[in-house]
Amino acid sequence: MSVTICQSMGFVVSALGIGGIIASTCMDQWSTQDLYNNPVTAVFNYQGLWRTCVRESSGFTECRAYFTILGLPAMFQAVRALMIVGIVLGILGLFVCIFALKCIRIGSMEDTAKANMTLTSGIMFIIAGLCAITGVSVFANMLVTNFWMSTTNMYQGMQNVQNRYTFGSALFVGWVAGGLALVGGIMMCLACKGLIPEESRYKAVSYNASGRNISYRTGPYKAGSGYEADPKTRKGMGYEEAPRSEDGRRPYPSKYDYV
Repeated sequence: MSVTICQSMGFVVSALGIGGIIASTCMDQWSTQDLYNNPVTAVFNYQGLWRTCVRESSGFTECRAYFTILGLPAMFQAVRALMIVGIVLGILGLFVCIFALKCIRIGSMEDTAKANMTLTSGIMFIIAGLCAITGVSVFANMLVTNFWMSTTNMYQGMQNVQNRYTFGSALFVGWVAGGLALVGGIMMCLACKGLIPEESRYKAVSYNASGRNISYRTGPYKAGSGYEADPKTRKGMGYEEAPRSEDGRRPYPSKYDYV
């Protein structure tokens, strides 16, 4: 029962994590404009992985997609790739995990096959969670670097107007979702051990007794094979000679001659 609960909980937690990774990748608020020095503004800017948006004070929002790929920074493209890899591995892990659930029977699938599928899905969830956490952390590092560079330029008077960007809500969603996928993958790997049948665990173990260590003891009772004649019967009847003729020969062969 505990194995089934662990596997089911791992599936649910991983599914929530993968859903959060997808939502985080599609969100536009990866970086938002810092309003610390200018709390009252008519325009609010925020950016995502796929487009940049501008929201006016009137409530009108306009978004513009990134129409170029080569013009984007290399680290920005790396973040995109990491998030996409995490989503693909997570979706594949969910499909594998559905067929590996112990509460679902498909044909004559053995527990060993379910254990292997559970381990495979767990590894996929772990890699997906690590990809999401790494991608979000790389983007956050880019924001921190650009923030302090912009702050330095502003205090030095190099630029009068400089927009600084800080962490958006999509970063926190990505961190939490990656952690959930990682925890769910670990739970699936732990459930894999309980799904392996006991007989297959010791299948490859062989016990060979050494001839020098074998000792034979004679017991008071020796079991017969069932085909041996009773000693008393052999003593009384087995050695009785058949009647002989006058010339010393037996008129017919005795049944005991073939013993």
